[in-house]
Amino acid sequence: MNRDPEIARQVEDALNIDIIPGTEVMAQVAGLHLVENESHDVLVPQPSSNPDDPLNWNPFWKGITMATMISTAFLQAFGPLAIAPQAPAYMKEWDRSLADVLRFTGVCILVLGFSNFIWVPLSTTFGRRWALILAAIVSFVACIWRATANSYNHFLGACILHGIGAGPAETIPPVLIADVKLLKDRGFWMNVYTWSYFGSLMVGPIISGVMTDRLGWRSFWWLNVGLYGAMIVFLVLLHPETHYDRRDLPVSDGQQTEPSDASIFEKPAVALSEGTTSPKANVDEVFGKGAPTRAQFLAFRKRGTWKELVLSLWIPIKLFSFPIVEWTSFAVSWSASAFLMVNLTQSQAFAAPPYNMSSTSVGLTNLAPLVGGTIGMFIAGPSSDWVSMRSTRKNNGIREPEMRLPTLLPFLLCCLVGALVTAYGYQNTWRWEIIVIIGYTLLGLQVSAISAIAMTYSIDSYKPVAGEILVSATVNKNLWGYGVAEFMTNWVISAGYVTPMVTIMGTHMAICLFAVPLYFWGKNLRRITKDSNVHSL
Repeated sequence: MNRDPEIARQVEDALNIDIIPGTEVMAQVAGLHLVENESHDVLVPQPSSNPDDPLNWNPFWKGITMATMISTAFLQAFGPLAIAPQAPAYMKEWDRSLADVLRFTGVCILVLGFSNFIWVPLSTTFGRRWALILAAIVSFVACIWRATANSYNHFLGACILHGIGAGPAETIPPVLIADVKLLKDRGFWMNVYTWSYFGSLMVGPIISGVMTDRLGWRSFWWLNVGLYGAMIVFLVLLHPETHYDRRDLPVSDGQQTEPSDASIFEKPAVALSEGTTSPKANVDEVFGKGAPTRAQFLAFRKRGTWKELVLSLWIPIKLFSFPIVEWTSFAVSWSASAFLMVNLTQSQAFAAPPYNMSSTSVGLTNLAPLVGGTIGMFIAGPSSDWVSMRSTRKNNGIREPEMRLPTLLPFLLCCLVGALVTAYGYQNTWRWEIIVIIGYTLLGLQVSAISAIAMTYSIDSYKPVAGEILVSATVNKNLWGYGVAEFMTNWVISAGYVTPMVTIMGTHMAICLFAVPLYFWGKNLRRITKDSNVHSL
């Protein structure tokens, strides 16, 4: 609602505050009549009066969309980082070193990040539905190639193709959340997304290790082929388009819709006059009762101009100049790197003396970060929503994105303890139970929690470019991830476990501590960028 100058001026005069992009009015103020739910919470963004508006869909269709979000995040990340327990099998198959085998992971991570310069513009221009279907088909073909590869170079090529197909796992699911979920629910669902994504990175090695020991390494990739086939069928039959245009919806009685990106599913404006039903009444009738139309399943048309498509490629690069997005990119990058160092070192540490674990046993150690990530999901999302809502009530119903940031602190402590236990445990050959149960669990907990809170902060600040924000964060994260994967093994061999792991942890902590100045001065940074064209996309 901060896009209507008159409404913004009324609120600013009433509460003596600045209404800038990211600042949300969560209460009835200045005589405005905003749409509420049954609990009298103001709905942000404000839904339209159209039943096919994804914000108005009934729980079944919103549930389908969230199922798509979870399955995309989980399955597209399930295979690419499942290499670690299989490493001895690949070393034997093609007579390669551990560093050569782990390059499969590094190259896939690198390509996966940059592929989103393709997927996000496609999802913006042609819709989320068709981008997801095409990505699943690419991954389906890549896994067939992996399963039938007869040389190291062939398998490396399949990893590159898989990285291209798996790109949407890191960008489109949060956009689906923004398409159908209200602001007050996004913290929880963003945490569900990060749990699904990082959880799959933990489950994948468990299953790949067991299947490699019992059925051979190729069996794991045939499993992926079957899962992608099922996903393609699900997307084609059940997932509707969630792209919706809010820019030209009617405004009356002080209600202003929250602009979104363009869509073909436009409805004619409803003229309002004295005595007619207000948009608030219309919305109340359809909120939570709507459903997608046939067109939202079948339509395949370009929704924007080629100029807008080119702009979609430029915006992620431009966003690197926005301090909040830059901080989010590095916070997510190093949180993921702190977890990636576990994935890359587990075979190196546990397959060697004195542990001498099999591929199955190495894979099963990933249950610990999975448990940690699950705990993080149930704690981080609700706690950040609760802290933010509590601060909003104290702030006369005005919500600022920075209100989520204090919830980072306990998860930073988890990262500190988890990294130190893992590094010193490896170096001094502590009992594996201590390393796995304490170190791995805490590192799994922090990665799902910190990533979700950091991404939600940026998306709340710059909602119209949620997908582009995630491209920026993903490219940054995967570029660092490639570097970690490429050099971690040899770094450990030359310097031991403590130096590289503590270096990664220390860098992560230093970056996340910038949340303190952001909490106090983040709004000033948003004020600097308030006139940027990213707010009108």
